[in-house]
Amino acid sequence: MICPLCQSSNNTLFFQGNRDFLQCSDCLLVFVPPKQFLSPEKEKRVYDLHENCPDDVGYRHFLERIFIPLSQNIAPQSDGLDFGSGPGPTLSLMFAELGHVMTIYDPFYAPDKQCFKHHYDFISASEVVEHLHYPGDELNRLWSCLKDGGILGIMTKRVIDKKAFSNWHYKHDPTHVCFFSVATFQWLAQQWKANLMVVDKDVVLFKKSVHDDFI
Repeated sequence: MICPLCQSSNNTLFFQGNRDFLQCSDCLLVFVPPKQFLSPEKEKRVYDLHENCPDDVGYRHFLERIFIPLSQNIAPQSDGLDFGSGPGPTLSLMFAELGHVMTIYDPFYAPDKQCFKHHYDFISASEVVEHLHYPGDELNRLWSCLKDGGILGIMTKRVIDKKAFSNWHYKHDPTHVCFFSVATFQWLAQQWKANLMVVDKDVVLFKKSVHDDFI
C-alpha cells in the first residue's frame, strides 16, 4: 500500500474498525486504503446533507479559528483561493467582506480547474484535507499556486495517538480518509522549505518564504 501523501510503501496498520487505518512510517499520515473509499456519487450525497451557510452565525464562529489567524497574516486586498468551499461557501465571503478578492474551488460544487492557473497571496482549506484521496498531489498543487511569501491555511482535526484515535468520532465519517498530525505537517513544511505555525488544536499555517516570519 502506497502512502497517498509521500508515496512511501513503508506503512503499518494503525487501527482497525469498520475500516482499516494505516500509518506511513515516513510522513506519519494515517490513511484509509482506496478500496474502502466511497464512490463519488455516495460521497456527494454525504456532502449534500451539510447545511452550512453564510447566514449561520455559529458556522461563522467555527470558521473564525482559521479566518482570524489568516487575516492577521495577509495584506489588505489580497488575492485568495478557498479550496474545498463546499455547497454553501462561507469562508470566502468572510474574506471578501474584509476587501480581499476571492476565488472558490470545490470538486463537486465549484469544479472549475482554471483557478489552478493563477497564483494567490493566500489559500484556505477548511475541513477539506481529510477528504482528499490524493493529498500529496492536491497539496503540492496548492503550494505551487501560492505567490512567494504566500500563506496556506489548513483546518482539520489532528491525530494524537492510537489511544485517542480509537475513541475519535472524526474517523467515523466515511468521507474522511486522511488524518494529519503535527508531525505530518512538520514533514510537509520540511519538504516545502516553509515556515509552519501551529495555531491551535486544528489549524496550521504554512508560509512560502522561509525568510519571512509570521506576524
